Amino acid sequence: MIPARYDSSRFEGKMLADLCGKPVIARTYDSVVATGLFDEVYVVTDHDGIERAILENGGQVIRSKKRHETGSDRIAEAVENIDCDVIVNVQGDEPFITREPLEKLVNVFYGDDADSIDLASMVQEIKNPEYITDPNYVKVVMDKNNYALYFSRSPIPYPREGHTARYFEHVGVYAFRRGALLDFASQEMLQNEAIEKIECIRYLEYGKKIKMVEVPFASIEIDMPEDLENARHLFLSMHPEK
Repeated sequence: MIPARYDSSRFEGKMLADLCGKPVIARTYDSVVATGLFDEVYVVTDHDGIERAILENGGQVIRSKKRHETGSDRIAEAVENIDCDVIVNVQGDEPFITREPLEKLVNVFYGDDADSIDLASMVQEIKNPEYITDPNYVKVVMDKNNYALYFSRSPIPYPREGHTARYFEHVGVYAFRRGALLDFASQEMLQNEAIEKIECIRYLEYGKKIKMVEVPFASIEIDMPEDLENARHLFLSMHPEK
């Protein structure tokens, strides 16, 4: 499932922005299909332009009937009548997602602690020091078994007394148990999610267990207009024939 909305506070219309001949959302759809991991891939949206872009690209669309605050809410509505166990959510602005990190994510549901996992998501180590204090990069801290303790736009952990730490960026790619996703949609937003504007905090606030999977490189998210320019350069370097 690829949730996609047109409105974005930081980059309105980014899903339909041109990425070397196709809209960003179409590039993301192509990348997810190309992994070969999934029986079905859908874009979930309430926007006519996004639906048209995917249909013209030969893809599948589920239309949202309700207005949603989060991608989890949008996907929960989409899977209400779909018989499945695990749903993988790739954000629509992840056009460079590849098979390896997605396969690693899905495989946690076959591990020794699979029965304890409500959902799983990805992290990658932050190498650029500027990103540690940048609120556009969501940081996460984990316990010794790689379960999420908290997510924040602030630097966590705080380096008191000059201590150094590894910082991890949360990559917005998830694998949900269907039940956890439907629970999310029925629960109200609490304080920390509302303040941070990070939807996965709701799962923690209601006691869900989130397994984090470290990947060396998951993707490049397109959050700002300058990210799109970087994405164009990367795409052309990967596909010089274009």
